[in-house]
Amino acid sequence: MCGIIGYTGNEPAKDILINGLKQLEYRGYDSAGIAVLDPNSGIVLKKKTGKVEELAKAAEAEKTDATCGIGHTRWATHGGVTETNAHPHSQGQVTICHNGIIENYKELTTEYGLKNVLKSETDTEVVAALLDKFYEGDPYKTIKKVVDLLAGSFALCIMFEDQPGKIFAIRNVSPMVAAAFDGGSIIASDLTAVINFSKKYFVVPEYHILTLTDSGITVQDLKGRKVEPEILEVNWDITSAQKGGYPHYMLKEINEQPEAIERTVAPRIQNGLPFLADDGIDDDVLKNLKDIVIVACGTAMHAGMVGKSIIESKLRIPVLVEIASEFRYKDPIIDEKTLTIVVSQSGETIDTLEALRLAKQKGSKVLSVVNVKGSTIARESDYVLYTHAGPEIAVASTKAYTVQIAAMYILAARLGLVRGVVSEEETKEFMEKLLGVGELMQKTIEASNDIRRIANHIKTAPDVFYIGRGIDYTLSLEASLKLKEISYIHSEAYAAGELKHGTIALISENVPVIAIATEEHVYPKVISNVREVKSRGAYVILISCEGKTESKEVCDKQIYIPKVDSVFGVFATAVILQLIAYYTSDAKGLDVDKPRNLAKSVTVE
Repeated sequence: MCGIIGYTGNEPAKDILINGLKQLEYRGYDSAGIAVLDPNSGIVLKKKTGKVEELAKAAEAEKTDATCGIGHTRWATHGGVTETNAHPHSQGQVTICHNGIIENYKELTTEYGLKNVLKSETDTEVVAALLDKFYEGDPYKTIKKVVDLLAGSFALCIMFEDQPGKIFAIRNVSPMVAAAFDGGSIIASDLTAVINFSKKYFVVPEYHILTLTDSGITVQDLKGRKVEPEILEVNWDITSAQKGGYPHYMLKEINEQPEAIERTVAPRIQNGLPFLADDGIDDDVLKNLKDIVIVACGTAMHAGMVGKSIIESKLRIPVLVEIASEFRYKDPIIDEKTLTIVVSQSGETIDTLEALRLAKQKGSKVLSVVNVKGSTIARESDYVLYTHAGPEIAVASTKAYTVQIAAMYILAARLGLVRGVVSEEETKEFMEKLLGVGELMQKTIEASNDIRRIANHIKTAPDVFYIGRGIDYTLSLEASLKLKEISYIHSEAYAAGELKHGTIALISENVPVIAIATEEHVYPKVISNVREVKSRGAYVILISCEGKTESKEVCDKQIYIPKVDSVFGVFATAVILQLIAYYTSDAKGLDVDKPRNLAKSVTVE
């Protein structure tokens, strides 16, 4: 869960590395560092705790014309947040950056007598020490020997002091992409740091050694055979990964949702019907499945829960939603008649990736819903449904979540059609409404002043509760997660009918309760639950469809979404809930885009 960048070329490396780290900072911001290989003075290393800006200030005084270097922004996994523990790490002739976790670092330290040479508390420095211990002038031989000893995940960028102008790289699970261009080569944890240099790139294949020079990149497997990687092309430009005048990336990304939905849905409609042939998704696998398992983590799992609701209620197909980190350590009941759907924005989430591999071992076909082309999860799946959210920089996911829901709806529509459960006419109507949710979201975004006022009220609350029934309950889970992760307010989500079974004991005077009531068939039931908390002194914020106006006896504040079938109202409701979290965090003066202790892409267990 760290950001790595490496550059070698014809330009001074220092500023390129720091600017790249700024693009990658959402991957980790406990500390940051760079190392450049100066042809005159050898390795020049600079590290600072805190954000990349602190490193930039500290590096201003460094005068070096070095054109080769590596950099790192850290999310701590081994050892505290100190300059000593910050990357890069140097041992002898070797300097490295690392993303991932080396599970057997203690055993390696003991077996190879490294304890007295290590200066930090990190697993990474053990790798640097091993490389230096075995190095006799042949980088390939040394790297191969060391990675054969490592257990765990890793993305490594390596410089050897006697190999000027060269960066070596290898990975297992942890992501890296690379690009060669006129005047140099670049490698990074993701595309945001690469796209300034080239729109053409490749995903670094696992257990292949890269050599980056100013004239290009060579790739070879561990047997020394040269490999030509698949070249991909970015379909967005660098402005998509910039704030564009917004105070925070999160607010920008909330506002981008209507366009992201249209980009995801519109190309998959042909003659008014859902069309997945261009995605390579075989109708036979949809016709013949007996059940579905959706596997994901965090926000992606909540999107899966919305998918479960629509598929089960409309199509009567059994759907199980599993937390990826739990799924992979159990013996799941799946077989060749199960379709496993894995959901991940980055396509690199390690628990989800390992769950995918387990599902395939069990004989299940795997369909992935991912946002990043060429990602590991996409490459290892049988079928891929790409979302088109574009880059999402804020740690708290917004547009990736709603396009994942949209992808679930497209799959549900195609499932119903090919299985003969839903008529063509009904399916066309469904897809037309799905395509129209962007307009609903835009209307909701434009009416956000009431939401800002609500945020000002709840910003001082020690606790907030969300309640809802059906789909609204699944939205409550995501809303609670959003508020917790960026405002640091303790928040819980409950099925409204469960309040009487213990939870209502937590309700006291002026405790904010956000009730979501957009489903017509359970609306009276939710209002009854709302009355229960209101009578105990709660400050109630009710989210409902237009026309469902309630008195002060029921709620203190009411927010409306356009009157629409609740199946499609989820998109407008999601916007309201995202804005509540955003404005609450902003009102508290917090760093909305970079909440404490969190990083965007979870690539370690």
